[in-house]
This record gives sequence, C-alpha cells and structure tokens, in this order.
Amino acid sequence: MTTIGKRCSKSGPNLIHRSIQDGTLEPRFNKGHVELLVIEPWGTDGLRVRATISDNLTNDDWALSEPIHNPISNIIITDTEAIIRNGNISARISDTRVQQAHIEIYRHTENGEKEVILSEKHYVVNAHNPGTRTYKTSDNDLYETELHFEPKISERFYGMGLNDTGTVNLKGCIIDMYQRHVKHVVPFVVSTEGYGFLWNNPSLGRAEFGNNLTRWVSEGCKQIDYYITASENYHDILANYANVSGHAPEFPYWASGFWQCKNRYVTQEEFLEVAREFKNRGLPLSVHVIDFLHWQKQGDWALDPKFWPNPESMVRELDEMGVRIMISPWTLIEDDSENFIPMRDRGLFTRSVNGKKDTVSFRQKDVHQYDPTNPEAAKYLWQKWEQNYFDLGIKTFWLDPCDDLHKIPDYPDVIFHIGSGTEVHNFFPVAHQKNIYEGLINAGEPEVVTICRSSWAGSQKYGASPAAHDIESSFEHLESYMKAGLNLSMSGIPWGAAEIGGFVTDNDSTKEFQELMIRWYQYGVFTPVFRTHGKRPSNNNEPWNIGGDTYKHIRQCLLLREALRPYIMDQMELASSRGIPPMRPMFFDFPNQQELYDIEDQFLFGSDLLIAPILQYKTRERSVYLPSSCSWTNVWENNTVEGGNLINVKAPIDRIPVFVNASNNRLIQLFNSHTLKTISNFK
Repeated sequence: MTTIGKRCSKSGPNLIHRSIQDGTLEPRFNKGHVELLVIEPWGTDGLRVRATISDNLTNDDWALSEPIHNPISNIIITDTEAIIRNGNISARISDTRVQQAHIEIYRHTENGEKEVILSEKHYVVNAHNPGTRTYKTSDNDLYETELHFEPKISERFYGMGLNDTGTVNLKGCIIDMYQRHVKHVVPFVVSTEGYGFLWNNPSLGRAEFGNNLTRWVSEGCKQIDYYITASENYHDILANYANVSGHAPEFPYWASGFWQCKNRYVTQEEFLEVAREFKNRGLPLSVHVIDFLHWQKQGDWALDPKFWPNPESMVRELDEMGVRIMISPWTLIEDDSENFIPMRDRGLFTRSVNGKKDTVSFRQKDVHQYDPTNPEAAKYLWQKWEQNYFDLGIKTFWLDPCDDLHKIPDYPDVIFHIGSGTEVHNFFPVAHQKNIYEGLINAGEPEVVTICRSSWAGSQKYGASPAAHDIESSFEHLESYMKAGLNLSMSGIPWGAAEIGGFVTDNDSTKEFQELMIRWYQYGVFTPVFRTHGKRPSNNNEPWNIGGDTYKHIRQCLLLREALRPYIMDQMELASSRGIPPMRPMFFDFPNQQELYDIEDQFLFGSDLLIAPILQYKTRERSVYLPSSCSWTNVWENNTVEGGNLINVKAPIDRIPVFVNASNNRLIQLFNSHTLKTISNFK
C-alpha cells in the first residue's frame, strides 16, 4: 500500500522523501515537537489519516477491521506540496503561513472537476493559532488530542449514533463520546459536502459541530486516526464505509416480524400464556423475550428453576408456534454467584485505578463487571451462556447491558484488558457484541440478531440492533428518538430497533398514554426491528391489555407489519449487501432537493415508502412534503399526488400518513391486498 506522510526537522527545510523499501512518502516537519503524519488510500474512494508525536504509529485498526485491496495510489510531489489520490478523493499537504503540513481534502466529480470538501482550520494569524492537530501529554503514554476543521456555513452533519439532540441535523451540536443506556456514540458522520468521516478512536472525548469550528477531541489516545470517503451520493458513502468497517450479516426472516417484550415475565407459565394468547387471537409473533432477573444470583447466567422449571419444553412449545425466544443475561457478577471466584481468580473483571472502583452498583448491590476486551473473559462467559441457554435452544440474545456500568465521572479510572477507560471506553459494546456473535457462529447458529443497549463503529458486522433503553413514555421522547434513530441509520448501523411505548411510565391508565402507544406502534411498523418494551405500573405491555380502545389499532399495526415483510426483507438485503439503511432521512434518495434537508419529522423506509409519524397528542392531521421528480400515492385514500408539494393530510387515530412512490405498483397492491382490507374492517 502506498502512503503519504510527513516529518520535518527544525534545523532544516521541509523535506519530502520516498522510502523505496516500503513505498512510503513522509514529509517531515517540526512545530515544537516532531510529528509523524501518514495518509494512506483506504478502500474505495477513501483515505486514512494518522498522526502522532510518538516515534511510531500504532497498528490498532479499531473500526477499520476489514481487509482492503487498493491499487497503487496516485501521488504527486513538488517542492511545496504533496498530493495523494484514491479514486474520487484526494488529499493535499502544504505549508501555510502559520501551519506546516496543512491538510485539505478534495472530492473529484465525474466531469473532472474537484472541490474542497474538508480542510483543516486555517487560523491565518499566528498569534491566534492554537494548532489544528494538538497533543498534550496525558497518563500512560497517551495524549490529549484535538483536530480542528474549517466548517462551511451551509454544511450539515448526520450520524454519530443515537443521541438525544432534538434534531437530525447535528450542526451546532456537541456530542460527548461515551456510552450510556439512552446514548450510543458511533463516531461516523455524513456531511452534505459529500463525504463520510470516521473518528477511528474509542477513547473518551467529544465532537463539536460548531458554526465556526468542527472539533474532534480525545481525552487520551496514542494517535490521531480518521478515515474519510467521498462521493456525490449518500448510497455510495455508506457502501464505502461498510466495506472498510464491516457489513451487517444477512438479516433472517424471523427477525422482520413482531418482537414482544416487557419488564418482566417472572415465570415460565406467565411467559407461555402470553405466547399462547397471541396465537389464540391470530396475532403474528416472531420473537418473545425473557428479560433480566430470570436468574438466582446475578452472574449465574441460568434460568432460575424455581420460576422456569422446564425450559426445554418451553422452547419446544414456542418452536412449534414458530416463535423464537430471546433472553437477556446481564454481564454483572455478585460475590455469591457461582462464577465469582473462578472469574476473580483468573482476573476476568474490569478493574479501576488503585482498585477504588472495581465494582459497579446494581439494585443497591456492589457487583463486578466482566471485561469484554479480555479473550479469557469472553471465552468463560460464552461457555456459560452456551451451556445454560444455547444448549436449551435459546439462541437469540439481548445484550443489556453492553456498556460500562460505572458512574459516568468514573469512566476514566476503569482499567480494561486492552487499556484504560480513557483510551478504550467506547469499545466496550462492540467487544461484547463480537464475543457473542462469534460464540453463536462457532456454535452453529448462522442467524444472529442481538438487541443492544449500546453500539460503536463496527457494531453492525456482529448483528447488532441498537435500541434506546430507559427512555420515557412520552410524545417528547417519541419525537426525539425518532430523530435519533435517523442519525443512527446514518452512522453505518442499519438495524436500529424500536422500543415501542418507551420504558419509563408513571401512569399507564391515561388517555394520553393510550394514544401514545397507538402512535408509537404506528411509527414502529416502519422501523427495521419492530419491538415493544416497557415498565408499566399495571405490568401490562401486551397488545390486548394496554387499555381503552388501543387493541384494535395495535392489532392493525401488527398485521400491517406482517403484510410488509417481503418489502422489508428487500430493504434488509440492501442493508447487508450495500450498507444502505432501510430507515433514512428524506434527503437520502433525493440529495439535490434542498428543501428536504429541513424536514426532520418524516422519513423514508426504503426508497419507495414515505412515513409521516404523528408526534403530538390529539393530532389528527398534519402537513407532509412530497419529494419532486415522482408522484406519490396515499395508501389509505388511494389517491395520487404530484411530488414537489406540501399538502395537508388527515391522520385519524387509526392511521398515520403513509405514501408510496406511485411507480411501485407491487407495493401499492400490497396495501390494497385482502390482508389490509381485513385490517380496516376489524371491529
């Protein structure tokens, strides 16, 4: 692989030289310290940039895990600059008046033109120059680093995982990079300037998308490391990123149906009665979930026989129904668990600086946390899960939690097998997902989908389906996390999961809560993984016992999802093969229609379904903007409207506005099918 890099000496002029032995270009420079800078071609239309003031770069790939095959890149060297090009992206290194080795990145168009899409900050005046790549010595041979870019006024950003920012466009937002329940940080962002950018660094830090500065900050790393790919369309940006960070596996058909879950089914009989009731009522059910506290002691990783006396027969009965069981074994260990002593003696727990915070708190107890980055811990945990769940026939897992459960201020003090929390905190979820994925594959289970409480760059390749956990049952959180879900989809993780109804409910008997459940189900139909969950005062979260007249509307949603599964599977195939998310912002398929970038309360599911959720209580109509260049058919009223119009659409309690690209006759016929007529006629 040909690379381009730079070092300079204070005592001499800027020198650009070529090492014949390794094909590396290294311009060298000194700005108070010697900095090693290397730029490499990376996959299709991509570059990887690394920089450090250490003597050598590390070879940690982090999210850039996939093997790549590149032709020799095109490199041009002159006395004043060095340029490296890979397909339709190039980088130029040159000196400015106040900065040596200033980087600009260009996108090359099909007609031969090129434009700057990303440039390091140009501070112009030396007295005002803090540096665009800065390093401050930290602990354990780490550096606190910053990387500064020059934003464009009209530039918008999308991605960064699942963060409650209240907006889809992240311009103006600050994203703290740590994992916690309702917050999944995936440091990949897509810009309207035509590029995708990965901050390939799992350390604690933050990303700032300001009007005057785009800043990436690490609180402790060995090097600056980022990947960038460029294209004129968003499909190719996400496809290129999937090629270097990993594709989601093939999505199994069973996962495209309805997932029933609540906190919690206490006994085997209660669990079975719910599945039987689904079948008695003729309701589709694909996955039925056993939540936490199904064990005797935290860390035993087994069903408590007092409440789950015959799990083999339970699995058989659900198998006969065509229902898959998912289970949620947590990753915490009590001192009196059967696994505590062997894990303690082998050093399989996360630790803390000076041993002050070696435990975390769970249900008013101090418990220990397995270290997913330790191969021995991964092997030990999977052996227990395989023996006590998989061998019973339970082959689908809910990874709750898959984030560090120390208190947020304590994250820097945690010690993992592969490094300190400061350096590797955000790698926790992807490490755990990898362990379980590989365990399942090696045990002979090829169809892996895991609901996950956290995610990071690369989670998609391990079958991760991230969902917001512990959010409120409110219209405010319905809207916030719909928008967050769109950003998750732009982060290279296509299998986002609904948490229908939210989790935290103070009162589940009000009309507002009942209407919220209806509207959340109507939205959830059009999310990649259609799943409910919740902690209700009444302990009810089944479709028929939410209350009021909710059941007939929820039933309609379940049957609609069932009818849509062929279309959904088509979208999931694209997600796996190309990295194209099924659920995506309006502009994704219409990048040249500028008005779509301002629309954040409707979205596309695939290229031909337009969804306009109802996000406020008692709303019975709303405006919907239809993209131009095609016509759109209202699936409920069966009338067709020309695109390029903002129209007012009725939204009675039994439906939300849904439009189909009028050229997709198959999809229109599906909505007009006998199944949907049956739905509409339900009383």
